[in-house]
Amino acid sequence: MITIQGVSTIHGEQTNLYIPSKEEKIISAEGLIVLPAVIDPHVHFRTPGLEYKEDWRTGAKAAIRGGCTMVFDMPNTKPPTFTAMLLEEKKALIDLQLKEVGISLRYDLFFGADKQHLNEISRVKHSVIGIKVFMGCSTGNLVIDDDESLHAVFSIAAKENMLVAVHAEDEHLIRKRKANFSGKMDYPVHSSIRNIEVATTAVAKAIELTRRYGTRLYILHVSSAEEVTLIKKAKREGLPVFAETTPHHLFFDTSAYETLGGRAVVNPPLRDKSNHEALFAAIHDKTIDTIGSDHAPHTLDEKSKIYGECPSGMPGIEFMLPLLLNAYHQKRLSLEQIVLLTSGRARDIFNIPAYDDCVLVDLNKIVTITKTESKCGWTPYAGQTLQGWPIHTILNGRCYSF
Repeated sequence: MITIQGVSTIHGEQTNLYIPSKEEKIISAEGLIVLPAVIDPHVHFRTPGLEYKEDWRTGAKAAIRGGCTMVFDMPNTKPPTFTAMLLEEKKALIDLQLKEVGISLRYDLFFGADKQHLNEISRVKHSVIGIKVFMGCSTGNLVIDDDESLHAVFSIAAKENMLVAVHAEDEHLIRKRKANFSGKMDYPVHSSIRNIEVATTAVAKAIELTRRYGTRLYILHVSSAEEVTLIKKAKREGLPVFAETTPHHLFFDTSAYETLGGRAVVNPPLRDKSNHEALFAAIHDKTIDTIGSDHAPHTLDEKSKIYGECPSGMPGIEFMLPLLLNAYHQKRLSLEQIVLLTSGRARDIFNIPAYDDCVLVDLNKIVTITKTESKCGWTPYAGQTLQGWPIHTILNGRCYSF
């Protein structure tokens, strides 16, 4: 039994907690606040085939350091996860890597929608958390960029009662804008080529497909006020549409290219700072349901390449909760909103059964970020000083202390 003495709830009530465990442990938690453990619905732990960037051994360590005990991993690996056989092979690798480090991280997997393997979707409906659709190219070669295939995916998902998660960027518009661009091809141009229209065109198309088929739709990494407007309208219609944003879209903007260079290149790209207000407002009015780290590590060598060769993505799972707790101190979020963003709404949307995992945080602890557990060895948040940090993460009856 793990006994947690004198911990405070988010409402300021002091209590004792008793969590079933094989170990006998007493935690004196005066001055700490208990939150449900983080559920990160959007990670890229790079297994199989890209483990030189990250794997589940290092990814799990970064997760629990950030108070996270459950993740949903994306299918754009090498090879991509788009058949039932590849799905089972991936699960076997994940289980082996987690066993090697003795971390029983909870996880589920998204299944990749691929034009040549749409018949595989119904075979895995009870084995995955949802179907991932890349409407625009990102890391890897999974993309659904034609209407016939998009209609097929949404139709199949509706029939099988599966959720569709979309990377909402219009591939044809990306190619057109890139072909017509005549300026200097440097990192900041990423936000111009893959502009807000690229995102809203895809968001509108995905919502229309949900309107037609009744498919449950989860829109990933919402980055702009215009996307929020479309999603809000869809929700008011009563459509089963849900929205996620990311730490980097909440806390970075296009000025980050000046200091981070290629490390700031992500899909969808960073936006003008004016979008921050709209994203926080969308959290307050519950248009945005969840926050996902979109933890997408690459090596520093890869991120140092010139624009066009520099891959998109940045690591983030380890610092997602501290960033949100720091925003609480800035009076941008309440603790109740943080709980909804990091666990409450994900439980509802993805029908996650109850479990006892929790994280004990010190709201007064101040730390300047200098290192990371991620295998890639870097974080875009290095040098930032944040207030509010996990002290103990309780996962599956085991306590990890920091």
